[in-house]
Amino acid sequence: MVAQGKRAGARQKRRFRPVLLALALGVTGSLVAWGYLVWAAIDFGSDARSGDDRAWGFLGLAGAGAVACLFLALVLVARITRALGITQAPPSRQPSSSASSSTSPPSTPGGRRASR
Repeated sequence: MVAQGKRAGARQKRRFRPVLLALALGVTGSLVAWGYLVWAAIDFGSDARSGDDRAWGFLGLAGAGAVACLFLALVLVARITRALGITQAPPSRQPSSSASSSTSPPSTPGGRRASR
């Protein structure tokens, strides 16, 4: 059966991409690690409030690890959206204005209407 009509066209076949699988597994793993580290930080916080001085250090490490895991998950989600074509790369930067002014003639102050 062939589609007909104004918007009918060839569609791309879906294919398995191992890169997307690896990125999805990375996101899942980092979110699981983030959840565990948040749970550990809560546990270490209750121990620290009970008087265990070493728990404060573990609380800080667990908190820093949780932040790193969540950041990693967000970076991997951004890479997935780029690989799927949902987002695009930012436009390339133009050379600075001082470098481009030597190659182009200086602009007239006031714009086009003032130069008439």
